[in-house]
Amino acid sequence: MAEETNAPEEAKDMPEVSTPKVDLADFTSEGTGGTEPQGDGRKEKEREREAILDVPVKITAVVGDVKMPVRDLVRLGRGAVVPLNRKLGASIDIYANERLIARGEITIIEDDNIAVTMTEIMSSSAST
Repeated sequence: MAEETNAPEEAKDMPEVSTPKVDLADFTSEGTGGTEPQGDGRKEKEREREAILDVPVKITAVVGDVKMPVRDLVRLGRGAVVPLNRKLGASIDIYANERLIARGEITIIEDDNIAVTMTEIMSSSAST
């Protein structure tokens, strides 16, 4: 038990490490106004950019949500209707790795599949 109470104290004594913010503009060659690195530096930036572009991101489109007690949840069965907190035709939220990045609307595409058309892209400062 004594070890458990000391763990938070040890964490307080550790120095804080700041994580630098990464902007994808740092990895693009467009719009640098001639200040881009030459030779090996340019190749290294391109490799870094390519590495970032291959990172998988989970995209989630949320039509709506609802909170309910477990009692009501376990009573749901086939054909149950669960009202959500959105009106018909309202925009849906689009998340990348659980971070709101855009809003959009549902679209039907080939073979009766659904997709999302982005109608509003969130600014990076608004979603932090």
